[in-house]
Amino acid sequence: MAHKQLKLWFDKDLAIKLSTKLLANNVQFDRKAFVALVENGVGALELKDRVEFIADGLRTYLDEDYAVAIQQLIPILGPENEKETGMFKEYYWVMPIAKYVEKYGLAHFETSMNAIYEITKRNTGEFTIRPYLEKYPEQTFAIMEGWSKNSNKHVRRLSSEGVRPRLPWASKLDLFIKDPTPILPILENLKDDSSKYVQKSVANCINDILKDNLETGKELIENWSVNATKQRKWIIKHAIRNLLKANDDWAIQITSQ
Repeated sequence: MAHKQLKLWFDKDLAIKLSTKLLANNVQFDRKAFVALVENGVGALELKDRVEFIADGLRTYLDEDYAVAIQQLIPILGPENEKETGMFKEYYWVMPIAKYVEKYGLAHFETSMNAIYEITKRNTGEFTIRPYLEKYPEQTFAIMEGWSKNSNKHVRRLSSEGVRPRLPWASKLDLFIKDPTPILPILENLKDDSSKYVQKSVANCINDILKDNLETGKELIENWSVNATKQRKWIIKHAIRNLLKANDDWAIQITSQ
């Protein structure tokens, strides 16, 4: 992926890439019409709108049965991303597929959960998962708690990133802004995670909690500070970075332990 503005990668060439992958998997797909639609439609759009436009194009030209279409899309995802980076470089082209699941899959819970699981191992399901948390909070959260123990670091990261109350560029999760305690079991499972990628997500989730539920966040950090591992100490310091910048006495004391 050569260096250029991310939004500019969501263009005619991406439509060709997706079409080629689908046709190589023996999916009946009107490549010419899809490519023309994208080429003529995305020029004036910004990143998020380009991604959605392409997802809508997939909706138009794939099988109208969502369950069938997903079985056509998942095989084109290819090898899993083994690195902690690359989700927006090597796997940027997966984003319209994630948006497709986010926008059109809500009536197909189990199928969509499986799709999000596969998508996040290449790109990310952190935005895709949020409508499912709102529509099916208990079922989705139960799955995400299981994901927090998964052997794949991308899946573990999704379990915390997806429940962030104030995830940037995403809709707020008011249910967790009001009461973040359901999030805590996931964070507990990840507090000593070996992956820096996961650690950063956990810290950012706690940082979100501190913005709206200061005492809940403080209590969690105080509990974690007892016999903290190296990984946990890093998470704590990153989670309270805003308080440290404000020279908060409590935060300074926590990091001096």
